[in-house]
Amino acid sequence: MADANVRIPAETRDRLAALAASEHMSLRAYLARLAETQLTAAERAERAEQAREKLQAWNGYDPDADRTADLDAELDRRLAQAQTDAA
Repeated sequence: MADANVRIPAETRDRLAALAASEHMSLRAYLARLAETQLTAAERAERAEQAREKLQAWNGYDPDADRTADLDAELDRRLAQAQTDAA
């Protein structure tokens, strides 16, 4: 495998190195593992669609866009309330 140089701010490099060291890994190994375990936006969307299909097959779960928007708004409201309560 060929090596590549990536230009990043020194603070970012130091943070990544500290994270790698905390897991007893080299920076190279840590970054390789990170790249292998993260999903792209397309992969996340594909998995979400597969999950929706499985839920629908299992229990009929199939919210429409309006219902999803309502649920998202309710979640946002509750999160905002929790932040207010915590302050």
